[in-house]
Parts: sequence; C-alpha cells; structure tokens
Amino acid sequence: MDNNYNDENESIKPVFLKGCLIIIVSLVLIALGFFFTVGILSVINKTSPIELLRGNSSSAVSEDKTSGTTITENDSADTEKYLAELEEKKPVEDFSLKELNSAITALVEEVSPSVVNIRIRVLDNRNILTDAGVGSGVIYTEDGYIITNEHVIAGADEIVVMTFDDKEYKASLIGSNKDTDIAVIKIAASGLKEASFTSIKNVKVGEMVIAIGSPFAIEQTVTFGVVSAKGRDITISNDMLPMVDLIQTDTAINPGNSGGPLINISAQVIGINNLIFSPSGASAGIGFAIPSDTSVNIAKQIIKYGKARIPYIGIEMSTSQGEVPGVLISSVFPGYPAGKAGIRAGDVLTRFDGEEIKTSFELYAQMLRHNVDDNIEVEIYRSGKYITLPLILAESPVTADN
Repeated sequence: MDNNYNDENESIKPVFLKGCLIIIVSLVLIALGFFFTVGILSVINKTSPIELLRGNSSSAVSEDKTSGTTITENDSADTEKYLAELEEKKPVEDFSLKELNSAITALVEEVSPSVVNIRIRVLDNRNILTDAGVGSGVIYTEDGYIITNEHVIAGADEIVVMTFDDKEYKASLIGSNKDTDIAVIKIAASGLKEASFTSIKNVKVGEMVIAIGSPFAIEQTVTFGVVSAKGRDITISNDMLPMVDLIQTDTAINPGNSGGPLINISAQVIGINNLIFSPSGASAGIGFAIPSDTSVNIAKQIIKYGKARIPYIGIEMSTSQGEVPGVLISSVFPGYPAGKAGIRAGDVLTRFDGEEIKTSFELYAQMLRHNVDDNIEVEIYRSGKYITLPLILAESPVTADN
C-alpha cells in the first residue's frame, strides 16, 4: 500500500507543476494586457498612467462636436468653466440680432422727421381744386426747402405738404428740372429736421438700405432691402435726356414713394426714389433712385437760380470702339468749352475732372455733379498720347433758354 501511494504521489507532481506554470503565464499575460490597455487609455485621455490608475480620469469622455474639444472629468472646475463659456455664446448671437433690430428702428426714428408727404391738387373744369396725386419729399434745410421729384409736382395748381408731426403747409414751387427729375418746393416753417446726405462714392453694392415714403398715400411707410446695382442708365422718352447713374434697389418702392429718401444704415440719404420697373405698376423688386450727388447739386442750383443750370462742353460723342476706352468725339461745336480747350473730332475723352470715363452716360453723369463756370481738367487720347486740357464749363443751351 505504501508503494502504491508513493507511485501516485510521484505522478501528481508533474501535473501540479504544469498547472502552476500555466497559471503564472496567464497572470503575466493578464498583467501585460492590463498595462498595455492603461497605456493606450492614458494616450487617448492625454494623462499619465499613474493619474489614470488613481481614478482621477473618468472612463466617460465626452467630446464637444461643435468645437472638436475633448472634455474629461479630471478637472471639474475647468469643465464647468468651459460649459459656462458655451452657454454664454447663445445669448451673444441673440444679442447681435437684437442690436441689428434696434439699429434699424433707431435710424428710422432718426430720419422719419425729415420725410414729408406731398399731395398735389389741380383745378377741375368747375375751377375747384381736387386731389390729383401723392408723393414724398425730403427736408433739405431747416427753414423749409424740400427736395422731391419733378414728376410728383408736375402740373400742380396747389401743393400741400404734411410733416412728420401731422402739420399741413401749402408749398410754393421754387423750380424743377424734367431731365434730372428733381424739384424743390418751399414751406413757411422753421426748425425743421433737415436730412443728412452722403455721396454715392461711399455706397457699395449689397449694402442694406431703407426707403421711407407714402406709397399709395400711406404715410411714413418703411421698406427694407439692399443696393442691387449702381450706375444704371435709363432712357425714359425721346424728348428727355437719359436718366443716368441711378441706384438700383430691391427695396419695395411703389407709387407715392417718389421723391422720398433711400437711406443707408448710418441714417444718411444716398438717393431720391423716382422709378420702378413693374408690369403691374406696383413694386416688383426693381426700383431706382437718383444719387444724392446729382439730386443735391441740382437742388442747390434751383435754390440759387430758380432753375437747374446743366453744364455743357459742346461736343457730339459716341462710345469709343478702339483699344482705348472712353468717349469718341465725333464733332466739336465752336465757341464752347471743348473747342476753346483745343479738343478735336477724333479725340477720345478718357477722364473728366479726374474720374475715368468709358461711356457718354458716364460723362453726362459727371457733368451733372458739377456747376456752370467750374474749372476742370479733361484727359484725351490723341495719336498715341494722353493729353490733359483745362476748360471752364458752360451752361447747356437746353437750360440756358429756359
């Protein structure tokens, strides 16, 4: 029996040793796997293996998908600060929209007192005054000069102006010009809020603009849009000079808006509304305004002389078809500024008072911004050379004879 027991004991030893070896190897592999996993997690969490083993890094790692920033719970103070910053972003966006809204209402409040409603009356066959049309106007001076469109007051026997404070005045016509569609009327008032004007040079396509006026006789109506284009030229009829350098806008302009202001976001008048393209007669998103440079200059002439005095240099012209862009001089009238300055037929006029000229419309637009007797310089191209010539602007025969 003792011999059998010893034999069994001897046979168990190898099995036991083999089992222990397997266990030891398994533990080593587990340990290696553990440390390998810890190493990978520490890299992912951007922390040391020791900190990770201490439990300061959370197994729950969140990523802010909007910013791509990884947030861990190893620093609760930083996490709370970050979340607080995210919360602050939302009201900032809302705040900017509120600011835009407030800015628009503020500028409307700023300009509205400078906008008037204009009604015209005509005598009927019974010699009774009846309402015949409505338009808008812009207060140019605090003592009652108002700029509007010529077509608004054309044919009126009586002009009635209503100001922002609902006061009515009978207005007198100071003067008007059909070709530029500008008129100036005057009311007996003082302390009026005159509008602020800015040059079209300061206006860019795409800028936000607002029109204020009396569409369909609905007073102090505000519409909003953008500057769609600049420098539009439109021929109205054969008996009128073309309307040049107009501002195009998608701001809703309807009958009754004519003569009212188109303003920028600085509460400055950039143009006087005067035309729309529309099959129906109502706004179709294509409206036009006379730039303030032209409207103010013509208004000043009317106030000073009782009429517009359009500058003139005495040439017949067409757009150059050659390599040099500009206005081709086809003929020169003797006794006028161009001839006196030495300009000849065949010359190409390329600049007018420093401004580049490419078409006859652009030349006319530049002349409308100047006054009779202004001393200017023109640049011409002749025989391969550019020549600068001085001249003094004369008055157009069209307005001189009126």
